[in-house]
Amino acid sequence: MQNARPRLALAIGILCISIFPILVKLELTPGLISAFYRMAFAFAILVPFAIFSRKFKIPPTKYLLLALLCGVLFGSDVAVWNIAIQESSATQATLLTNLSPVWVGIGSFLFLNPKPKTNFWIGTLVAVFGMVTFVGFHFIAALDFDRAFVFAILSGVLYAGYMLTSKNILEKVDVFSFMLLSLFASSVYLGIICFWAGEPFTGFSSEGWGVLVIQAVVCQLAAWFLISFATKHMRATRVSLSLLGQAVLTSIIAFIFLDELMTLQMVIGGIILLFGIRITFIDKSLLLNKIFKSQHN
Repeated sequence: MQNARPRLALAIGILCISIFPILVKLELTPGLISAFYRMAFAFAILVPFAIFSRKFKIPPTKYLLLALLCGVLFGSDVAVWNIAIQESSATQATLLTNLSPVWVGIGSFLFLNPKPKTNFWIGTLVAVFGMVTFVGFHFIAALDFDRAFVFAILSGVLYAGYMLTSKNILEKVDVFSFMLLSLFASSVYLGIICFWAGEPFTGFSSEGWGVLVIQAVVCQLAAWFLISFATKHMRATRVSLSLLGQAVLTSIIAFIFLDELMTLQMVIGGIILLFGIRITFIDKSLLLNKIFKSQHN
């Protein structure tokens, strides 16, 4: 039961962020300013709760600085991903961003303990193959190596950095305090970037403001409280690979609400992708025991 809570939190968190690419693709606000308001609104909602609940605790200086760094990394990730989505397609941006488990695995191997197990690398290969099947091999061959491509790859690298750093912090700092600090850093950082870039802070339609609020409440607060809770109690590699399921859920939501095409190939690719994720949840010893027994029968 104790292990089930982080997994349930992760599943619900993935569902919450799955609507994000669709909201961004509506292009009701510019990509950079969308990222800023996603963080700023979420921070503004948390501040009164922090004051009245007194749950916010300032961590030691080392972890305080790392939490602020996480805010900059995550804010940068969302900003470049928004631009990649608006300048290409939600599918391309989501696919390339979701290569982050590869970077998380490499980073975990170099800097974290425990090291990624064999099942992680097997599951990653299967999941990436499922992702490629999901979007189509012709789509991979036709990728345009433009700014949107570079930003989508960069988004995955930035997210991997965020995931690895936050895993280290969440072992020492509670989720609420970490979220408040990282959101503060993201808001200030993105606010400065938007001001420097001359982005408009006002003048959006009522639908545009509504989308910004949904992004803050659902895609940021709800999703990342749940995912941060899962990260605190699970391996960073396992969490990052599970986030690949976002692409499948995004396509299903788009099929239901936007009448986007859902093909048999996409269904097969989605099944392969989810199977790859499932492999990472099998204990290494159990998998090796099965192989050992099969060789001696």
